[in-house]
This record gives sequence, structure tokens and C-alpha cells, in this order.
Amino acid sequence: MDTVDFELSVNGERHAVRAEPRKLLTDVLREDCRLTGTHVGCEHGVCGACTVLVDGRPARACLLYAVQMRGHEITTIEAIAKDGVLSPLQQALHEVHGLQCGFCTAGIVMTFEAYLKENPRPTEEEIRDVLSGNLCRCTGYQNIVEAVLKVVHA
Repeated sequence: MDTVDFELSVNGERHAVRAEPRKLLTDVLREDCRLTGTHVGCEHGVCGACTVLVDGRPARACLLYAVQMRGHEITTIEAIAKDGVLSPLQQALHEVHGLQCGFCTAGIVMTFEAYLKENPRPTEEEIRDVLSGNLCRCTGYQNIVEAVLKVVHA
């Protein structure tokens, strides 16, 4: 298959890409942009590990062709900490031990960075509902919920 040249805007920076039209956004982010914080888990959009923001809204990067992202702003986990300072959610996850292996963490952070802008005062039930779209095999979810609640009540 032939490759196409296009530009992506990722974390406020332009990236020139040459890729097959069928190359997934996860692969372009990791291989071409060298942004490896977006993880590839199930490759079916189920686990949430690949969640990025597209124009500020959560999206599963494993379900998107990179070429479709022309003209959109993509935000990855690499843009969340500013100047080495963790975001309030990242700091809360650290403080309450809301992460273990870390594989799912980027997707969870991206999901809640967007959600908390939309709903800054969710209930625990709403947090759990949103979290249900992200699979974690290590933590049992309770400390993740506690971290989000910590940010909500800060």
C-alpha cells in the first residue's frame, strides 16, 4: 500500500508523518512521534489504555486511523504534567497509591482530565461509571476512585 504525507498536531506541536492510510493513531504516536505514553492494550477499544484526547474529548487511539486526525488537536499523556510538575490527578494517584504497574494509568488520566473539565464535581457513582471504560488488572479500582475524589474535593 502507498504511503501518504500528512501533518498531525500533537500536544501543540506539528509532526510531519509519512504512513500508510491504514496506520493506527496509536502506532503513529508511538513510532513516528516517539510518544510512548499511549499504550496499546487490547487493540479493540475495550481496555482504554490507548485513550488520548482529540479536540479535548477522550478517544481510543487504537480505533482511529492517524490520517483521520488531520486538522484535529491530539493530546497525549506526555502533555499533562507541566514543567515536571504532575497534574492534580496524577499527584493524587501517586499519593493514594492509585496505580501499580502503570500500564492503564495514562488512559485513566486522559479519561478523567477530560471528564473533570466537563463535570468538576462528580459523585463516586459517576466516577465509577466513567472508570468502567478503563480496565486495570492491578489495583482493584478503589484507590483510583479515591484519587479522583481527592481532586474533586480539593
